[in-house]
Amino acid sequence: MLKDQDRIFTNLYGMDDRTLKGAQDRGHWDGTGDIIKKGRDWIIDEMKASGLRGRGGAGFPTGLKWSFMPKESDGRPAYLVVNADESEPGTCKDREIMRHDPHTLVEGCLIASFAMNAHACYIYIRGEYIREKEALQRAIDEAYEAGLIGKNASGSGWDFDLYLHHGAGAYICGEETALLESLEGKKGMPRMKPPFPAGAGLYGCPTTVNNVESIAVVPTILRRGAEWFSSFGRQNNAGTKVFAISGHVNRPCVVEEAMSISFEELIEKHCGGIRGGWDNLKAVIPGGSSVPCVRGENMKDAIMDFDYLRGELGSGLGTAAVIVMDQSVDIIKAIWRLSKFYKHESCGQCTPCREGTGWMMRVMDRLVRGEASVEEIDMLFDVTKQVEGHTICALGDAAAWPIQGLIRNFRDEIEDRIKHKRIPVAAE
Repeated sequence: MLKDQDRIFTNLYGMDDRTLKGAQDRGHWDGTGDIIKKGRDWIIDEMKASGLRGRGGAGFPTGLKWSFMPKESDGRPAYLVVNADESEPGTCKDREIMRHDPHTLVEGCLIASFAMNAHACYIYIRGEYIREKEALQRAIDEAYEAGLIGKNASGSGWDFDLYLHHGAGAYICGEETALLESLEGKKGMPRMKPPFPAGAGLYGCPTTVNNVESIAVVPTILRRGAEWFSSFGRQNNAGTKVFAISGHVNRPCVVEEAMSISFEELIEKHCGGIRGGWDNLKAVIPGGSSVPCVRGENMKDAIMDFDYLRGELGSGLGTAAVIVMDQSVDIIKAIWRLSKFYKHESCGQCTPCREGTGWMMRVMDRLVRGEASVEEIDMLFDVTKQVEGHTICALGDAAAWPIQGLIRNFRDEIEDRIKHKRIPVAAE
């Protein structure tokens, strides 16, 4: 269990002062200029050594991603873009950082931008996050007034500007290239890759897109050292992680914990256990709505990190939004609701996703009512495979995986419903 002195987000619950003074009292903005003076290569090497993997869902190594940016400018400016479009159903971790501990993000933006030779950073915040935007804008204004960002930021000799951009509430804008399109004032539709953003991103310039949590942990890692951060969690799954646990636990919460904590410890220590006890646990979606669900009995001993959930359970850590479902849940209906969401949020650019999400939702609709035939279960699975991996962005995968997880883990329940609803036709 993570000790209090090892927590990066010291005001996750808003109990303390969220202003600049409060952040400084808790150790933020301490020697930021000195960190920058150590140079770009030192910062990127330290981030690589820390083992930090992207906290937005994909889990790509952060230091490695930064190193893709051009070392020397070809005349074009470089940009850092922070993805604060937290639209994955079940996910509510970044909003707590922006609302209660916004200076961790502002300071992280400065250091990360410097490491990538970017004089400007844009934070793209979700359209529905009104109070979060206000808190974050206040923090940015305070940092400007104190000379921590702007000209000669924190006395480092580096000029840096930070802009907060309010989105319009589209899920697809959480995909990095659709986010860049939206930021440019165009329709939020994913771009073909290559070129990747590091080559041609925002306004055709070298750009890196990172999640809020990935950037907000940077200053603390650099202050306390890569070895400290990598001491938590298993090999290749290092550091601390903010988990957002919702659903049928006694105390739903957002909590920062060490990576690779067991699911049982996470639930018992922080959530007061499963509602109605462990025998009442039916299913868990361990990483936000786009990862496959897992049967309750397989989750109890699960290790909460990228590699275990993917390798052992065929699911994923994703954003670490843990959705817990007890025996009262109609699991088929729950997954139908997710398929309805993905159909609604598809941008319509790729045929497999535009047509497939609607098709999958309509079959799911009939499965909920038990009005499909047993053969259609395999046909539905086959369609998910035709959507998965055949679209420009990962929304196709996100629509397919919950249904695949349902069929793999709860096929008996689907078949049972069909058999009980179907009335045999009388013999001729």
